[in-house]
Amino acid sequence: MISSLTNEIVKYLVKLKEKKYRQEFHEFIVEGEHMVQEAILLGRCKTVFTINEEATYHVETVVVSPEVMNKISDVLTPPGVVGLCIMDRFPKWTEKILILDGIQDPGNLGTLLRSAAAFGFHSVISENSVDIYNPKVLRSTQGGIFKIGWAEKNILGFIENHPEYTYIGTTVSNGIPLRKLESISGKIAIILGNEASGVREEIQSLSTKLVTIEMENTESLNVGVAGSILMYHLSN
Repeated sequence: MISSLTNEIVKYLVKLKEKKYRQEFHEFIVEGEHMVQEAILLGRCKTVFTINEEATYHVETVVVSPEVMNKISDVLTPPGVVGLCIMDRFPKWTEKILILDGIQDPGNLGTLLRSAAAFGFHSVISENSVDIYNPKVLRSTQGGIFKIGWAEKNILGFIENHPEYTYIGTTVSNGIPLRKLESISGKIAIILGNEASGVREEIQSLSTKLVTIEMENTESLNVGVAGSILMYHLSN
């Protein structure tokens, strides 16, 4: 059992709360039984740390004291189990891609990643957005993080280098009403923008089509909701 707060492994896990160390070591931690089991199932979990001495997992398992768990956890009431996970190396682009331009709210990003996994958008590109491995984002994905590939990339450069995709940009008004959007064959990429300012104009100008979700009694939708609607609509 690890009981010392100054143990080198504990220090390492605490470092992974910061983005710079996650990027340096290409590892991150998830919390809770569901997230840990998802990570193990998909081959992304290296080590499980638990306060339960009788727990068994199909990966290396280390028992820690409640004090150590409190130290490495990111929540006020730790779930008692965390997993040390490996970042995805993003081996290929899939037929459907989600492109995120400046998403800042961790909850929104987590919702979008969860929906991307559900509706077949298995590759996600992000620029100037909150870190995908932010603990709040990870909790919001409910395990969806392990079912998508992800990369930080220059969006304009990607669009210019990948003309094989139909790029569906989003705008609050003056776009093609979603209900009237014709069926699209081949590769599709949905572009979603910042919560306050939307998709940048220079990216909108390269979009194949601009789409607006028609609404009643409200001016706009939360980007997590809007993106989920678009992905569902274009999932078939």
